Amino acid sequence: MLSLKFIQDNPEFVIERLAVKHFDARAMVGQVLALYQKRNESQLESDRCKAEMNQLSKEIGQLFKEGKSEEAALAKEKTVVLKERIRLFDEEFESIDAQLAQLQVQMPNLPSSLVPGGRTAEDNEVVVQGGVMPVLPEGYKPHWELAAQYDLIDFELGVKITGAGFPVYKGYGARLQRALINFFLDQAREAGYLEVQPPYVVNEASGFGTGQLPDKEGQMYHCPVDGLYLIPTAEVPVTNIFRDVIVDAKDLPIKTAAYSACFRREAGSYGKDVRGLNRLHQFDKVEIVRIAHPDKSYESLDEMVRYVTTLVEKLGLPYRILRLCGGDMSFTSALTYDFEVWSAGQGRWLEVSSVSNFESFQANRLKLRYRDEATKKPQIAHTLNGSALALPRIVASLLENYQTPEGIRVPDVLVPYMGCEIIR
Repeated sequence: MLSLKFIQDNPEFVIERLAVKHFDARAMVGQVLALYQKRNESQLESDRCKAEMNQLSKEIGQLFKEGKSEEAALAKEKTVVLKERIRLFDEEFESIDAQLAQLQVQMPNLPSSLVPGGRTAEDNEVVVQGGVMPVLPEGYKPHWELAAQYDLIDFELGVKITGAGFPVYKGYGARLQRALINFFLDQAREAGYLEVQPPYVVNEASGFGTGQLPDKEGQMYHCPVDGLYLIPTAEVPVTNIFRDVIVDAKDLPIKTAAYSACFRREAGSYGKDVRGLNRLHQFDKVEIVRIAHPDKSYESLDEMVRYVTTLVEKLGLPYRILRLCGGDMSFTSALTYDFEVWSAGQGRWLEVSSVSNFESFQANRLKLRYRDEATKKPQIAHTLNGSALALPRIVASLLENYQTPEGIRVPDVLVPYMGCEIIR
């Protein structure tokens, strides 16, 4: 979240930058400034009353020594009044702090100066496009038909067991899932990421720390009896490893990777884009997370983008990288690059990864700091994450792009994991 002091010191800059995200912050910033002034006035009055009470306390003792009991009693009555005033000021101060905190969590992260203007996904900038478009055989099919033909994924069985958006992977379909997970984890390890296996449910503090709460509460599956949430991404538990932690600057960047199942309600998602694997309530993903020095977080972002590029290239999928415009960015991000792969059977691009720099936004909520080597003082770190990669649309593209009259070819990098070269 944005620092209240930063908002107070740079009100017009905050308003201007958030306008790029099409968030009108003027009224909210005005409230912050007014509350700050009111809090300062309350603090000054409270401090004045405390100073007066301290002075009276000294005088009361002296008056008793001098035998002036009536004057001492009057002074004591004044201290009772002052104590009540101080209590009221303290209550007002706490109330103002609570109001400021409420405003603070409602304000999105500031977009980087690299973020283009625009309102929708149509305004995102294509910065890179690579790979070779496949030539499909006559009578090619979308992935949901291929999944049925080769008995790889049973969507109806998932509906029976749970509901729509919870497919059952079978045979080579299940092996392909496992192959991709292992391939992505092995690649992450080779790139210097420490693999962790996090919990799939988190508490409210963890959801708040990475910005899912209160912003995306309606999109998360909630276990109200226990106050726990099913994770929408491994970003949440992995980043929270560092909540309330001070790391050494010499250890930065800290690179972590994790596989997890992900759970998303996807409320309000309807239409053709939800067919097959295009949009699920439960899916598998490997996530990479970095804790970086503020001076080098954009270097880290560029490295992460290059790394995800190698994954889609090794899978032989046509891809493009988009820099998201202000209107299409998340609440927490300062700069995001989306990866899309070509879905030949559907004739459309499918998003498979978002790689984002959150700068200090999450770290402020997490109280994640690093100890500066020169001053030895704790400073707020930067956090970044990216999908590397999300499986459903990767699987959809692999099935469609690698289909042949004889079966579905397996990309060379996955053959050792699958134990076969073609799915028949």
